[in-house]
Amino acid sequence: MRLHVWIVLASLSLGACNVGPDFIRPQSGLSESWQLPENSDVRSEAIPAAVDPRWWDSFGDPRLSSLIERAANENLDVRSAFSRLEQSRAARGVIAAGQSPDLSAGAGYSRARNSQQGLNDPSGNAGRAAYNLWQGGLSAAWEFDLWGRVRREVEAADAGVQVAQQAQRDVLLAVLADTARNYIQLRATQNALDITRQSLAIARRSHLLNQMRLDEGVATQLEVAESAAQVAAIEARLPPLQQREAQLINALSLLLAQPPQSLKQDLASAAAPAMPMGPARVPVGLPSELAERRPDVRRAEAALHAATAEIGVAEGDFYPRITLSGDAGFQALQLGGLGWDARRFALGPSLSLPLFDGGRLRGNLQLQEARQQEAAIAYRKTVLLAWHEVDDAFVAYQAQQRRQASLEVAVEQSRAALESAEQQYAQGAVDFLNVLSVQNVLLTNQAERIDSAAAASLALVDLYRALGGGWQMAEAH
Repeated sequence: MRLHVWIVLASLSLGACNVGPDFIRPQSGLSESWQLPENSDVRSEAIPAAVDPRWWDSFGDPRLSSLIERAANENLDVRSAFSRLEQSRAARGVIAAGQSPDLSAGAGYSRARNSQQGLNDPSGNAGRAAYNLWQGGLSAAWEFDLWGRVRREVEAADAGVQVAQQAQRDVLLAVLADTARNYIQLRATQNALDITRQSLAIARRSHLLNQMRLDEGVATQLEVAESAAQVAAIEARLPPLQQREAQLINALSLLLAQPPQSLKQDLASAAAPAMPMGPARVPVGLPSELAERRPDVRRAEAALHAATAEIGVAEGDFYPRITLSGDAGFQALQLGGLGWDARRFALGPSLSLPLFDGGRLRGNLQLQEARQQEAAIAYRKTVLLAWHEVDDAFVAYQAQQRRQASLEVAVEQSRAALESAEQQYAQGAVDFLNVLSVQNVLLTNQAERIDSAAAASLALVDLYRALGGGWQMAEAH
């Protein structure tokens, strides 16, 4: 008979329904194609091919690829995020244990004496003498999840694991992008340093020429002072650039969990390093793929799933809880008496039903429903933000490419103008002020061209991050 009771209750537990709403995956609302600007006058083209999971290789810089792979493995933020993921998995295991029976074993000895005026003395001594009590056995308890409350808790915990996993991927993606951004900015700074040093060499030659012309009585003291001022002005550009170079090397060192300046020997360059430039054809995939690829969108979806499951947990608190508990073992006043005749057992179900709680359960249910509404709104906002980020990044990439094309022409013409001005000055056709003016224009155009090239590459990094690419390959390693 007792076996039949166990079978019936277990069947009810396994076949019971789940309280609360079932999670329905939300529609992202993304369109079937990107509404990107025309790109006929720039060197980039968005194509609906799959996003390159190793987009950093498309810049054609082995040093950049090496740094990104190191950051994926060594960055401390990534490691911390993985630790949080492991914590969520462990917490899920704790919650899932509620679906299984609790079984424990125990044994004990005590020496006791009861009151002569109190309850009955189990030793038969009527409280006049102390006695020994030896006992041991097994105890078990199992809550029958008839309404699915515990199953909803496990479902919420599973969604919580997904939240932590997507958060870890989001951190990884941010670290990859930050590494690329800092590296590109470092190369831009080093290129700016190289251009400044070249301009400084030209200014010093001009100043030396003016000194010689002054000695010959051809130039004036004003021209010598102007050329000296130009040398000092260009020299003043170097310290901020050198400071910026050191700070960016430190930033990369921190991303790789290395001490300050530890990468200086590898990244410092006396010659002008090549600026990492992106490809002409940029695979952007389809808008609908963002919901599958971007970790923040998937995290928002998992958070909505968890909030939905928590409603079921709150609803389950309104229903009765049925627990079957049992205890079996041996008990004797003497150690030698622990035989079959000293056996004992207790078995039976217990039921608890909330009758009055002052509105606590109702308030908790309303709270969980409000949290689900907030999670749904957060999901919609995350998807919309992802869409905007892709559009903004590609517009920026194309705009900087157009700017760069114009600046290349400006630099070429400014360089030709400087050569012409220097020749005319040597012939006495123009004064030195014209040379200084043209040289400043060239230096400004060169600096802006470097800035534009870096901005285009940074915009491409932002585009790849907005598309959610990169964490897949880095996570695989």
